[in-house]
Order: sequence, then structure tokens, then C-alpha cells
Amino acid sequence: MNPVSDSALDAMHATATGIFTGAVKACSIGQAFDRRIRFEGDTMHRLLPDGSGPDSIDLSCYKRIFVVALGKAAGPMLDVLMERMKRRQGLRGICCTNQLPSSRNWRFRYFEGGHPLPNEDSFAAARAVLAMVKKAKKDTLIFFLISGGGSAMFDLPLDPQISLDDTIAFHQVLLASGAPIHEINTLRKHFSAVKGGRLAIAAPDAAKVSLLVPDVPLRSLDALSSGPTSPDHSTVPEVRELIERYKLEEKLPASIRAFFDREDLPESPGNKSWLPPFFPKLPWGGTLATRRATAAASMSGEDPAFRDSVYEILLSGHDLVENARILAEQEGYYVAVDNSCDDWDYADAARYLLERFHSLRATHPKLCLISGGEVTVTMDRTPGAGGRNQQFVMECALELEQHPGERLTVFSAGSDGIDGNTQSAGAIADPTTVARAHTFGFHLKSSLAAFDACPMFTALGDRVVTGPTGQNLRDLRLLMADND
Repeated sequence: MNPVSDSALDAMHATATGIFTGAVKACSIGQAFDRRIRFEGDTMHRLLPDGSGPDSIDLSCYKRIFVVALGKAAGPMLDVLMERMKRRQGLRGICCTNQLPSSRNWRFRYFEGGHPLPNEDSFAAARAVLAMVKKAKKDTLIFFLISGGGSAMFDLPLDPQISLDDTIAFHQVLLASGAPIHEINTLRKHFSAVKGGRLAIAAPDAAKVSLLVPDVPLRSLDALSSGPTSPDHSTVPEVRELIERYKLEEKLPASIRAFFDREDLPESPGNKSWLPPFFPKLPWGGTLATRRATAAASMSGEDPAFRDSVYEILLSGHDLVENARILAEQEGYYVAVDNSCDDWDYADAARYLLERFHSLRATHPKLCLISGGEVTVTMDRTPGAGGRNQQFVMECALELEQHPGERLTVFSAGSDGIDGNTQSAGAIADPTTVARAHTFGFHLKSSLAAFDACPMFTALGDRVVTGPTGQNLRDLRLLMADND
């Protein structure tokens, strides 16, 4: 190999990694919080982006404040809320995340839920939260801090006879199905005692504020952590259709099959005549009675438990993509953004993005094509070590082999720092990847079929390793050319 080319490719690898890590770091929970929420004494202001605000809520109206933090960003979200909110009287809460913080607030119980599969703490956290919120009355305000990953790390079957082992198997089947996240979470919502709005229903009289850091498409916000506080517009017939379409029944444990086969399978709470997205921008101003009346009108047709609810997006994958765009432009790249392959099969997404990439670089030799969102992987066997990002990059590597001597790089990684069942965030490939892999005895097509990408990328030194980031804004893909 040409040493200059090797050096140039190494530099591109470093640049791609720097854009990714810089974009994740720029998505600061604290900064995002301060753009949307401000506390002054016992008053909480929501800052409106159109400049017409702020709306406000008076915390002194409530004798008790509960905080429920769920997901991979639960720790940072909870820390920021506690730093900003000075009110401590009657404050208690629960934090369920996949990595326990080193410093913990004595007012909170902490649970280390499993991800991507639930564990004992997932069940314990769900039971603890249900017990707490059921104590909420009209004089209670509940903050729900919800980020991605909560579907696994916070769960409890609606049927108490279903075991943890069977619940784990249920999640495994869904992850291997190839279904997009909103369809997977439709099934989870109808299975769980704490999803699909059932957590809100457990505290029907309390005022509720849900602060969100979604890892789902914004058109499917009620799929975030399977929508514990949001009305669900999916239905039991849709659940049965999904089970049939993805041929799941024969793969599910007997107890799960029996649950979904019930003629009286419980419907999730929510007005089924509505179409998503459902999130209203509810006003916070005025008296408590006025605010409840306005909220009730905005949520007309929904269960009363949802009518005194406010939902606010703090950060999303759009912020991650925008930060990556800024950093790539600073590196001198012509930048194009294409998020249209969100929720596509990884191989279809690879073909589409590579075709777009080669078309653009014909006129822009120094190019960075950015794509946000997630791809899907359908598994027909027990997987090896890998994840959707590494699978996508390996698929791209086979095509990049056709462009020897060119400075091309494909990068894909998860903003949470975890890809699939590995400790990698993702991987990087270039036109030399296939040849280098062969020298280590790896054959990409075999590794693709076995869903076993991580060993190869580990041997090549082309894994992306960040460790848990405390963030979860979906994935970032970078296709880069530097042939000036």
C-alpha cells in the first residue's frame, strides 16, 4: 500500500471521529435545558422559540414534586434539573438508567436497568415508579425526564405471571425482527404495565411535565421509551397484524403468545381516532384552573390523566446532525444532509447513500454526506458481536473496495456510545478495509451473514469507541471524500 495514501486515510478516520465526538459533545443537556427552561425562585418558565413566551408554572402550587428519570440520558437530565430547580420541599424521585452515576442525590432511588435487554432492575424500577406515582394527588407535580433506551431498562409485563426470562426473550425477538422502532414499540406498549401511557394513567390527578430527549423519529415521539406518559394511538388489531406480518408468533415464548392471543387483550390508553403526532404545545401560564381547562380543550377526547400534561423536546437527532454539519464545514468539506433512509434496512440504506455520495462527489471532490437516524437489521440466527452501525459500515466497505487509491471514508456510530451487543459505538471503513480484513482471515460477506462485524473492526483498529456518552440522539453516518 502507498504510505501517503495510508496516512491520508488515517487522517480522514480521525477527522470523521472528531466530527462525531464533537457533534455529540455539542449536544449539551445543560445548554439545551437552558434554551427551553428557566427557574426563578418557585417559578418555572418555558422559553418559547418564537419569542412570544415565556409560559410559566408556579411550583408553590404543589405540596409534593416527584421526578422520574428514565433512559440513557437520565443521569445528566436529572443532574441539570436538580442544579436549576432550587425547590426541595416534598421532592422525591427515581432514576433508572443503564449506568449508575458515581454521585447520587439522597432524595432519589437509583436503578441500573438492562439494555438492550431488560434485567431485574428494569422490573424493580418499574414497580418502584408505579408505587410512587400512585401516591400523587392534585397537589402533586411530576417531572418525567425521558430519553432513549427506556423501553428495555424500564419494563414490567401487564400480565404479572410473565417472567423476566420470557420478557427478555420477547425483547430479543423484537430486536431481531427488522421492524422499525415505532412498530416494535407498538408491541411493547401493549405488553407493558408502564408503557403506552400507562404511567400517566397511574397518576390521574397529578400535573405532569415530560421533558424529552428522543432517540426516535420526531414523527413518532410517542415511541420514545415506548411512550410511558403519552396517549397511545396504536390499537390491538395493529398489534395482531404486526405479529402476523413479521411472523413473530412461533418465535415468542408460550406465555407471551398466550398473552397476545387473549380475546380480551387490554387496549392501551389513548384516543384511537387520533393520528400521531399527538404532542400539543400546551400553555403553562395563568392559574392552575385556567391551565387545566386549556389543556383539557387541547387534549379533547383523551383520557383525563393526559389533560394536565406538558411535553417539551429538549434535544433531538436534528441537533446532532446540525452540529456535525457545522464541524464538517469548518474542516473545509462541502456538506450535504440526507436523512431519508431513516428506519430503512441497513443494506438498502448503504446502497442509497453510496449512490448519492458518488453522485455528489463528482462535482464536490471534498465532500461530507451526513445522514441521521437509524437503520434496521433483520436477524435470522443468533447474532455474533455487532450492531446496526457496524453492519452498515461493513456493507459499505464492500462497495468502497471498488475505488482503490481514493480518499473515501464511511463512518457510522450511535450517539449513546453503544452499538448492538458490543461496547463499540460503531465503525469506520475505507477502500482498503476489505483487503486488510483478508490479511486477518476475515471475509466480509460471511461476517455480514453472521451479524458478527465487531471482531473484524476490532482486529483492524477501526472500531469507534467512546464509552457511554450519557446521550442518545440516534445514529450519525458520515460518507466523506477528500480527493482535491
